[in-house]
Amino acid sequence: MDFELGIGWILLGLPLAFVLGWFASRFDLRQMRLENRQAPKAYFRGLNFLLNEQQDQAIDAFIEAVQNDPDTSELHFALGNLFRRRGEYERAVRVHQHLLSRGDLGRVDRERAQHALALDYLKAGLLDRAEEALRRLEGTPFEEQARLALLAIYERSRDWQQAAAITEKLTASGQGDFTARLAHYLCEQAHARMATGQPDAARALIEEAIAKAPRAPRPRIELALLERRQGRDREAYAALRQVEEVVPAALPLVAQALADTAIALGEVPQARERLAARYAEDASLDLLEAIVALDRAAPQTGHDARESYVRHLEREPSLVAAARWLAGETLTHEKFHPQVQRALDQAAKPLTRYRCAACGFEANQHFWQCPGCQTWDSYPARRVEEL
Repeated sequence: MDFELGIGWILLGLPLAFVLGWFASRFDLRQMRLENRQAPKAYFRGLNFLLNEQQDQAIDAFIEAVQNDPDTSELHFALGNLFRRRGEYERAVRVHQHLLSRGDLGRVDRERAQHALALDYLKAGLLDRAEEALRRLEGTPFEEQARLALLAIYERSRDWQQAAAITEKLTASGQGDFTARLAHYLCEQAHARMATGQPDAARALIEEAIAKAPRAPRPRIELALLERRQGRDREAYAALRQVEEVVPAALPLVAQALADTAIALGEVPQARERLAARYAEDASLDLLEAIVALDRAAPQTGHDARESYVRHLEREPSLVAAARWLAGETLTHEKFHPQVQRALDQAAKPLTRYRCAACGFEANQHFWQCPGCQTWDSYPARRVEEL
C-alpha cells in the first residue's frame, strides 16, 4: 500500500514540476526581454544626446546602458571615446583597460581596444605609455596609424634614430615617401654631433642625407655651413653652388652665405653674375641683398649698390627695398631722417619674416620644421612681403 502511495505522489509531482519549470522559464524570458528593452532605450537616448552635442547627458545614458548590459563592447567603446573627447583621459583609460581585461573579448575588439587605449595615453601626453601601447599594434589593421603616431612621438622627443627607423618601415611598406623626412633626421643628428665636437661624424651623417635625398635642399646647405665653420671656404663655395644648381628654389636661403664666401675667395664678379642671372629669373629680397653686398665689397666693378634697390622697386613695389634705399639718401630735411628711417624700418620688419604655409606661424628665421604645427618643409624660402 505504501509503495502504491509513493508511486502516486511521483506521478502527481512530475506534471507539477513541469508546470513550475514552464512558469519559471517564462519568467526568465520576460525578465530578459525587459532588460533588453531597457539597454537599447538607454543606448538610443545616449545617441540622441550625442547628436545634439549634449555630451554630459550622453555619458550618463551610456553609463546606464553599460550597467544594464556590462558585456556589450560597443557601449564601452562609445563611452571611452566620449571620455577622451571631453579630456577625461583617466576615465577613458579605465574603460579601455576594462575591455582588454575581459577574457571573452574577440581579437578584432581587442585590437580596437588596444588602439583606443594608445590614443588615450597619447592625448593625455603620457608618451612613454602611448609608445608601449602603440608598439603592441604591430601586425594589426591599426599598424599604419600606430607607426605614424610613434613617428610623432619620436619627433616631439627628438629621438631622431627611432624616428628614422619608423620612416624606413613606412617607406618599405609603401605608406608614402619619407626620404625627405629621413634627411631632416640625419641633419638633426649631425647638429648634435657638431655640438659635441664631432665634425667628422656630422659630415658622415650629412653625406648620408644627401645620398638618400639628393633633391632635398637642407643636407647640401648643412654641408656648406659645416665647411664654412671649419674654415674651408673653397669647399663651402662649391657646396653652395651645388645648392644653386640642384635646388635653385632654395637659393635665397644661402644667397648671403654665397656672397660672403665669394668675397672671402675674391670671386665677386663670378658670384654676382650668377646671382644676377637667378634674380632676373625670379626676383627675391634675399638675392637682392646678396647682390648689394657683392657690389659694396667690390665698387671697382662699376655697379652702384643702391641702384639695385631702385631697379627692384621698378620691378615690383617693396616697402623693404624702399626702406633700404632711403637709408642711404640725403633728404632736404636731413635732421628728420633718423625718425623717418626708424618708422620705415619698423613698418618693414614684419615683412621680412617667414610664414608657415600650413598654420601661418611667422618667425624671423627660416625653420625646416614649424615650431607651431610641427610640419616639415612648410616654410617657403620667401619673406612675407614676397608671398
